[in-house]
Amino acid sequence: MVAVADTVSLELDDIQSGALHERPSPYVGTYVLLRIDDRASGRELVRRLHPVVDSGRPSADPARDAWVTVAFTYQGLKALGVPRDSLESFAPEFREGMAARAAELGDVGESSPANWETPLGSPDVHVALAALSPDAPRLEAVVERARRARQELPGVEVIWRQDCYQLPTGRTSFGFKDGIGQPAVEGTGISGSNPGEPPIKAGEFILGYPDETGSLPPMPTPGVLGRNGTYIVFRKLHTRVAAYRRYLREKAATREEEALLGAKMVGRWQSGAPLALCSESDDPELGADPHRNNDFVYRDDLRGFKCPAGAHARRANPRDALDEDGSVNVRLHRMIRRGTSYGPMLPEGVLEDDGADRGIIFVFAGAHPKRQFEFVKTQWLNDGIFIGAPAEKDPLVGPNDGSGKFTIPQRPVRRRLQNVPPFVVTRGGEYCFVPGLRALRWLAELET
Repeated sequence: MVAVADTVSLELDDIQSGALHERPSPYVGTYVLLRIDDRASGRELVRRLHPVVDSGRPSADPARDAWVTVAFTYQGLKALGVPRDSLESFAPEFREGMAARAAELGDVGESSPANWETPLGSPDVHVALAALSPDAPRLEAVVERARRARQELPGVEVIWRQDCYQLPTGRTSFGFKDGIGQPAVEGTGISGSNPGEPPIKAGEFILGYPDETGSLPPMPTPGVLGRNGTYIVFRKLHTRVAAYRRYLREKAATREEEALLGAKMVGRWQSGAPLALCSESDDPELGADPHRNNDFVYRDDLRGFKCPAGAHARRANPRDALDEDGSVNVRLHRMIRRGTSYGPMLPEGVLEDDGADRGIIFVFAGAHPKRQFEFVKTQWLNDGIFIGAPAEKDPLVGPNDGSGKFTIPQRPVRRRLQNVPPFVVTRGGEYCFVPGLRALRWLAELET
C-alpha cells in the first residue's frame, strides 16, 4: 500500500472522526435525522453532542471503535441562527440543497424529489447523526449517548431513522464486494489501496488546507466555522436486485456468461477482483487481498477489452485512462466514499422482487461537492461523452430508462447490450456540512 507522506500537519484533534475514519469490516450503523423547532434547544443539542463526537485522531481503545458524526444542512444552520453572511459563504450547491439540484443530477422520473421518502429533501431536515460500530452492543451504547443528548429538549424532533450494515463479505445487495478503492489522504496516516496513486492533498477533503490545485478551497466564514470541516453528500438508493438478475439471465446463455456480463457492467467480479487483472474469470483470492485488489491502472487497456470504458467502477474512477491528452486531472475528482447496505438481502438465485426496501446508503466526503460528487455523477456516471459513447449511461447506477445501451469491446465484434433498465432508484438525499469540533462549540455558543 501507499505509504502516506505526512507533509502537511492536520489538526486531527479538531476534525470529526467520521470525516476520515476507516470503517471496520463488518460493521453496523444507523442514520438519524432531526428537526430543530426551537433555536435555543438546537444550540443546547449541539452543546450536548460535542463531547459525544470523537476527533479524527486514532484511538487504541477498542471501545472507541464506535463513533458518532454530526452534520447540518443549510436549513439546519439557519435554524441554529448562523448569521446571514456566514450562511452565504457556504458552497452554492450546499445552500440550494440536493432536491433543488435533482434534475441536474439525473434524479428524474421515479427518482425525482416528488417521489422521495419523507422527509428527505425537505426543509425539515436540519441535523444528521451517523453512528457506526463493529457490532450491535457497541453501536447501541454510542446511540444511547446521542439519545441522551436530546432528552428533554422539546424543540428537537427525530424525524427519520435508517439502520444499515456491512456484511462480513463486504458485499452490497447486488452481490459485489464494495468499498475497495479509497484514496490515501495526505497527513492522515491512512494508507490508500492503490500503490500507484500518491496521496491526495488533504484540502480535497478537509477545509483549511491546500488542495490538488495548490490553493486553499473556498471556506465558510468565520474561519472557526469552516476550518477542519467537510461537506457530506448523503443519498438513499433503492436497488432493484431482482430486475438486475433477470436482465443478466435474459442476456446470457450460461451461468458463467451471466457472471461475466455482471462483471463487465461493474468492472469487477463479485469477489472484488478487478477485470483489469483477471478479465476472463473470477479470482476470489485476488478479490479478498487488500494489497492487490486495487493495484492496477487502465493505460494498457484503453480500448476496454479487459474492462469496458463504460463499466461502473471505471466511470467512477478512470485512473490513468484519461491521461493521454492531459485534458482531465482525475485527482481533482477523487472522493472518499462510504457506501453501506440497508434492508434485507434478496436470497441468492431469487429472480422475483419480494417487495422489500433494500439498497445502499451512499455517503461522500469532500471539500468540493461540485467538482467531486456532482462532476462524477453528471459527467462520468450519467453521460458517456468522455468515453466516446454519448448515448450510454452507467449500466448499474446511471439514470437508465429501459432504452439505454452498454458496449462490451470484444474480438472479433463488440457486443452491445440493449434496453438497459433502471437498477437504482433515488429515494432521497441531502447535502450536509460536518463542522470541526471547535466549530461545534461556536455553533452552540451563538447568541444571534
